[in-house]
Amino acid sequence: MFKPRPILAFAFAALSVTTAKAQMAPAKIDSLAQLALKTFDVPGIAVAVVKDGKLVYSNGYGVASLRTQKKVDGNTLFGIASNSKAFTTAAIGMLVDEGKLQLDDKVTDYIPEFKMFDPYVTAEFTIRDLLTHRSGLGLGAGDLMIFPDSTDFTIKDIIHNLRYLKPVSSFRSKFDYDNQLYIVAGEVIKRVSGMSWEDFIENRIMKPLQMTGSFASYSRMKNTKNYIDAHAPVDGKVVVIPRNTSEPTNAAGGIYSSVNDLAKWAIMQMNDGKYGDGLSKTLFSSAIHRQMWTVQTPLPVGGPGPYNAHFAGYGLGWFLNDAKGYLRASHTGGLDGMVTQVTLFPEIKLGIIVLTNQQSGGAFSAVTNEILDTYIGHTGKDWVKLYSDREKEASAGAGTVVADVWKQVESQKKTAIVDSLYIGTYHDNWLGDATISQKNGQLWFAAKRSPHLTGQMFFYKGNTFVVKWNKRSMDADAFAMFTTDENGKPTGLKMKAISPATDFSYDFQDLDFTKTK
Repeated sequence: MFKPRPILAFAFAALSVTTAKAQMAPAKIDSLAQLALKTFDVPGIAVAVVKDGKLVYSNGYGVASLRTQKKVDGNTLFGIASNSKAFTTAAIGMLVDEGKLQLDDKVTDYIPEFKMFDPYVTAEFTIRDLLTHRSGLGLGAGDLMIFPDSTDFTIKDIIHNLRYLKPVSSFRSKFDYDNQLYIVAGEVIKRVSGMSWEDFIENRIMKPLQMTGSFASYSRMKNTKNYIDAHAPVDGKVVVIPRNTSEPTNAAGGIYSSVNDLAKWAIMQMNDGKYGDGLSKTLFSSAIHRQMWTVQTPLPVGGPGPYNAHFAGYGLGWFLNDAKGYLRASHTGGLDGMVTQVTLFPEIKLGIIVLTNQQSGGAFSAVTNEILDTYIGHTGKDWVKLYSDREKEASAGAGTVVADVWKQVESQKKTAIVDSLYIGTYHDNWLGDATISQKNGQLWFAAKRSPHLTGQMFFYKGNTFVVKWNKRSMDADAFAMFTTDENGKPTGLKMKAISPATDFSYDFQDLDFTKTK
């Protein structure tokens, strides 16, 4: 959830003025988007291109919903998910400019009850640390408090439960993407400004930029019917699925916006925080903007790649790398059934925005890269085919793993097990209680605070079962591995995802249940 999608680092030698002025013809973008719709089985895509401070291209393709068949256009609202994080860092930056906080202030100065697993980390944790994915927590740690959408955890609960999440690396030593700490950042904004995060984003950022069609959360959308439904493959067919409407997560990924409105946001970003007639107004200072677009947490480049990449890292709400000697600031985002990407090249004033209503990251990556290549004069890559082949390969590999597990389950159907041994209540410090009960001769798992984490359990081997979730669009079936005492009686339960393709926000591996009754 609110996840970054795979990002290809871009970097190579200097552009000529002529190359930088090249652009993809509108008809070619139209053909490209239509090809992406078909290739990646995406119902709808919206694309915008910003160049030299102007919106030079905007269009929608396909349908906003397979249910309504309403067409996508440049004003259609999509959940932009983790692209909301840059709005949160902008809000923090504005408060820094106003002298109301500093990036290196301690979080406990504003949220005294904030506590991490390690007391030292708690004492040293800064506002900057909230925004840079270097906390020491594992990838997506704690996301099951907010994902899948159905939990009853409040922001207060999330802040309290951070103390139970065990680190997997030392503080500030490495990058592991995190959503929970952006939720904490949203609470800092509320306590410092006296406004809710949602009110601050809409009144202090969207309103000045005239992003009149955008909203800080799905629940705040008013007087509009022009928005997408979420879509995902279920049993091999793309269908409408329930959208994520979690309110506590807004600062990490709640915004709904359109390509036309996000173009205004992109233009302001590439003008160093300035906007309005003659760039006479300032949303945030150039000094704080430099902080946003300075690497705070390094990332491995992994080789030069097709564009001879030199560096990669995370700033404040932005992924950063170089492309042909130019800075690239970008972010992606994913919610149930919708994924998005914003890509900015401030030195050549180029912005590419692609929003989709299906959870295939290949679609927005291919469209973005094909448009980018035209502007930078790069040739030789068929990005649609490349990403399609990658997705097919990854899907086939994951499918083999899952199929092998279910073959093992099928082979164990006649194995006698004592179901009554496993029945009971199991408690995890941060997710709460889960019950294992027997219904019609079958074991069932149900998380008390997350109703979508409900499913039938099938014997796998030893003391391990497979949980098949009722909500099939989750695509996140999991192993349930019981620990036992010296008499073979279950004392606890650990879990992990079966498929290597399972979204990282299903952080089953962070759970540690103890049987309480």
